[in-house]
Amino acid sequence: KGFSSTFTGERRPKGDRIFEALGATDELSSAIGLAGEFSSEKGHTFVEQLHKVQCMLQDVGSNLATPLSSAREAHRKRTSFSEKPVLELEQWIDSYSEQLPPLTAFILPSGGRSSAALHFSRAVCRRAERCVVPLVQAGEADPNVAKYLNRLSDYLFVLARYAAMKEGKEEKIYIKPEP
Repeated sequence: KGFSSTFTGERRPKGDRIFEALGATDELSSAIGLAGEFSSEKGHTFVEQLHKVQCMLQDVGSNLATPLSSAREAHRKRTSFSEKPVLELEQWIDSYSEQLPPLTAFILPSGGRSSAALHFSRAVCRRAERCVVPLVQAGEADPNVAKYLNRLSDYLFVLARYAAMKEGKEEKIYIKPEP
């Protein structure tokens, strides 16, 4: 009948922004899974981090599926989302950034399959973040969920550049067309 239940048991229309955010997060996990498969084929050591990210996205989904307006304390305790994963992403970003040449131009999603799939994941991540921010602003989701997605898109960007560098693939640079 076009309705679904949240973790709290509340019935909402399938078009509700909570289910939109859940769907975007699920798509993100799928995109990261694909990027992980391409990266695994190339022997990248960061594949375990991508798997950990997918697990964290399950926790993101749990938090989103538990609107704070209808959550009891037991729900909140079970689906809370801490700042720790955000800090871990920041450490990973710093670690890979230190190994990359400085960015001097806008790059296009490119650099081989692994890199392009990570860029695609980054774009999906940004959409998921856009779906989550209104939920956080409305007090329905933990602010750390939005912070996590924000930092995750940065991590995926840096990782895409790192994968291209490790595979010896060239990143395509944006060139402004002549008028």
